Amino acid sequence: MTTVTLNGKQHEISGDPDMPLLWAIRDLAGLPGTKFGCGAGLCGACTVHVDGIAERSCQVLLADVEGREITTIEGLDPKGDHPVQEAWRELNVPQCGFCQAGQIMQASSFLKENPNPTDEEIMENMSGNVCRCGAYERIVDAVRLASTRT
Repeated sequence: MTTVTLNGKQHEISGDPDMPLLWAIRDLAGLPGTKFGCGAGLCGACTVHVDGIAERSCQVLLADVEGREITTIEGLDPKGDHPVQEAWRELNVPQCGFCQAGQIMQASSFLKENPNPTDEEIMENMSGNVCRCGAYERIVDAVRLASTRT
């Protein structure tokens, strides 16, 4: 049994401690917003916050998050009104949408650390999140817009 705070609520997750956090979130906690992309921590589709820091959940073991706070896209804002989510909608960022939860989680963690980034800082921080549709320009625009609202 692993005890975590998941989206603000304490949960006991009964899974193999060596299970990637991604599968505990999706399969055991029933939160499908965190996506499986590459399984190697290279694409960013599975990005969640662990104690407020963006992490690739496919690379974090369930045992590593004992007693820690995990936030998924479902818990970023209960109504979906986090400034990053609002900017994403306002600028119509998604095309297929598959990578967007990870993109949003990466951006929101980044803006917490750097609330007034340059475009170069945005591109550097977001470079580990792959968008197969190539919506990178809109992603940078949305992060920039969200930075004016956080």
